[in-house]
Amino acid sequence: MPHVTSVDTSQSFAGEVTESVPYHVDGLKAVVNGNGNGVHNTHPTVAKTSGIFSVEIDDARPLKVIVIGAGISGILAAIRFPRRIPNLDLVVYDKNPEVGGTWYENRYPGIACDIPAHVYQASFEPNPNWSQFYASGGEILEYWKGIVAKYDVRKYMKLSHRVIEARFSETESKWHVKVENCLTGEVVEDSCDVLYACIGALNDWKWPDIPGLSTFKGKLLHSAAWDDDWDATGLSVAVIGSGSSAIQIVPALQPKVKHLDNYVRGQAWIAPPIAEAEVRKHTLTEANFHFTADELKEFNEKPEALLAYRKKLDSEIQSMTKVTLRGELANKAAADFTQNMKAKLAKKPEIFDKILPSFTPGCRRITPGPGYLEALAKDNVSFVSDAISSVTEEGIITVDGTLRKVDAIICATGFDTSFTKRFPIYGLGGLDLGAKWQEYPDTYISLSTRGVPNFFVAHGPNSGLGVGSLSIVLERTCDYVCGVVAKMQKDRIATIQPTQEACDGFVAYCKEYFDKTVFTLPCRSWYKRGTIDGPVTALWPGSALHFVKTLEKPRFEDYEYTYVEGNKMGWLGNGFTVCERDIKSDKSRYLEPENIDFPAVAIPST
Repeated sequence: MPHVTSVDTSQSFAGEVTESVPYHVDGLKAVVNGNGNGVHNTHPTVAKTSGIFSVEIDDARPLKVIVIGAGISGILAAIRFPRRIPNLDLVVYDKNPEVGGTWYENRYPGIACDIPAHVYQASFEPNPNWSQFYASGGEILEYWKGIVAKYDVRKYMKLSHRVIEARFSETESKWHVKVENCLTGEVVEDSCDVLYACIGALNDWKWPDIPGLSTFKGKLLHSAAWDDDWDATGLSVAVIGSGSSAIQIVPALQPKVKHLDNYVRGQAWIAPPIAEAEVRKHTLTEANFHFTADELKEFNEKPEALLAYRKKLDSEIQSMTKVTLRGELANKAAADFTQNMKAKLAKKPEIFDKILPSFTPGCRRITPGPGYLEALAKDNVSFVSDAISSVTEEGIITVDGTLRKVDAIICATGFDTSFTKRFPIYGLGGLDLGAKWQEYPDTYISLSTRGVPNFFVAHGPNSGLGVGSLSIVLERTCDYVCGVVAKMQKDRIATIQPTQEACDGFVAYCKEYFDKTVFTLPCRSWYKRGTIDGPVTALWPGSALHFVKTLEKPRFEDYEYTYVEGNKMGWLGNGFTVCERDIKSDKSRYLEPENIDFPAVAIPST
């Protein structure tokens, strides 16, 4: 329902013109002059517009936006929103005591981005000082903390504050958000016009469901909750998993531990590093490398050289998407990956036979793993493919009855990647978003969903990339949401949500697109919510450039609205502009050269 604002119109222009009035000019004059007798209403009438005449057309309506999460998307929102939306009240809540999101939470040994650092950064803040080609998690965190300081956006953030519930009020057209202070336990309620969830998909970790895990007497760690004070030197350790975290932890720990058992249940394509050719220019292997002093000097002193380097890497990565389409390129990738993996595991060919997938590369996430296969081939590493039966005080028992004693167990078992988030979100009529998305996470271009107005999500359902860097997509997502909120402010929109037709159309488009890709081939994947042949709900239906183009400009015809005063034309205000309040103000700003669109001159004047 639209929220009707109660406004004192005693000083507004023509404030008494609030009843239905005829469009006929003479009739309008008569009403304004207090004499409407005898005027025939033969034209459509203006709807009752209580409150419209209280503000000028360009007087920015006050809005409040709550952002949940101070990771990359939340930081971008804190930078962009206040600069693009006037008269804005903004707050960013995050459960952690520091900004950075996944890069704050994940601090395990060897953590790094598998995308080149010069691609995985803010477009407006190119960093000439990345120390390594693939930046470590710590360096990425410091980069974003530096951006927070540079743009002075920490003032918008309330850290150590966990959102525990969000509920939309139809009578107020506002969100009511319950927030818990993680330090004191106090729960307060905040409210806002727009809720922007920047929670991400890889931060809700859980211990694996293994009998006896809690009885283990040694050191028990999870990759997403690392103990920075723990030292693995000289110990026997077990690493459970073979996903993105495990394949970084194993080569990082292998040189320092006495022995390492890697428990791997499934199969995985372990790919060469992204932008491999650039890596091999600096090293004889696929290992990460540090930039030389001369390279860093050139990046700092020659901005054009830095830009050229960034563009070269970005163009290479953006050209890889077609390998995810079924056909010749996918088959060639399988052959190349097979040869690469077999060569690295030549010392232990039995591992190659167990780990080589039967499914096409890309059906499950292709994992660049510099050093992982080489570590598995070392003498102090055992590859365990038997399923885990239980954990005892001393170690891990597999289904064949073997007990392997260890000093530490590291669970690199990933995250809950479902889109039923950790706190309830209630939309129109008490609609439970978690329950709705448990059945199927339908959205409109991954950003919003029917029945949950004034709600947007960054990196939500169908927003991941099979290939490419997510950073530019997160930027454009923020820009898109800024544009929608700006429209809400200018047009005095009370509620906005995608139409059912738009949501249904996007779901149908996703199915049609993914049917021609390797993502829908038979394999169990988190892309398909852990199923073998379910619909793809984690990835964007297209390339990263396609996603960026989609977000270039909102298609407002795909949304439906209610208005603050109940009148679609309420944005016209009282018939005046803000500059006309003051008789001395400049009322001819449109004559300033910067406000004039000078056309190109066809015939130069003589």
